[in-house]
Parts: sequence; structure tokens; C-alpha cells
Amino acid sequence: MTDQIVDVLLVEDNPDDAELALFAFKKNNFCNRLHIVRDGAEALEYIFGTGAYAGRKIDPPPRLILLDLKLPKVDGLEVLRQVKSDPRTKSTPIVMLTSSCEEKDLVASYNLGVNSYIVKPVDFQQFVECARTLGLYWLLLNEPPAHTIGKRATAA
Repeated sequence: MTDQIVDVLLVEDNPDDAELALFAFKKNNFCNRLHIVRDGAEALEYIFGTGAYAGRKIDPPPRLILLDLKLPKVDGLEVLRQVKSDPRTKSTPIVMLTSSCEEKDLVASYNLGVNSYIVKPVDFQQFVECARTLGLYWLLLNEPPAHTIGKRATAA
């Protein structure tokens, strides 16, 4: 997996939510290249090619990062802060996909540059529909910056 292009990086510590997201994306045929990491520290290592992912090419970055807010080791806000403050990754779309509906979390996320904030639906069908909508917009309709399109085209 070290050199594979990733469509979606899912940062999720709850195995049930991760499996549900994987099922929903596969059901909707949005991406075959989804990588799951279980905590914020692993997410940063993956994104920046350090630690357990040392030597992984970080260019192109994932087309989309789905980021949980409450994570072990490094929380989602810190992951967001680091990704959005690095010139190599700042244009990578990040969707906060979390169970928190607290206003302070929403405001903090947008202040740090999150592209979207979604409270995880509890209902299975609603979660599948949420994943379908996310995939439709971020993977099919959204236009990434031109500098990443060319890199993706040559890398694929």
C-alpha cells in the first residue's frame, strides 16, 4: 500500500463505524482505494509519510480525508490543523465526520479550515445515504485544484 493512490483516507477509531463507511462506499461504487487509520497519530504518519508509513509517497495526497473528531493519541482538530497548515496538503478536502454536534467543535473545525462538518447519522440507512452523498459530491462532482489533477493523471 505504500505507493498506492488513495481516493479516501478514513480516520476512524470505532471499528463498527469504519466497517459501515467501507460498506457504504463499496455499495455506492465510489472508490476502490480507501485506506483506514485508527487514530490521529497514524493519520499524520500516513498523510506525511513518516513513522510506520516512512517512505510512502505523499504526492498525490488522498482525494478526500474523512476525519473523526474524537480520536486517540492525536485528536481530529490537531490532525486538521497540521494538514491545513502544510503547503503540500492544505488543499486536500477534509470532511469532519463525527458524532459531536457541539457548536464549539463545529466552530473550531471551520476556523481550522475544514471543508465540511457532518454529524454521523446513527441509523444504518441514513449513514449509507450520507456516504453516498459524500462520495457523489467529493469524488465525482467536486473539482480538485489543477496541480493535483495532472499529478493524479500521471500517477494512475
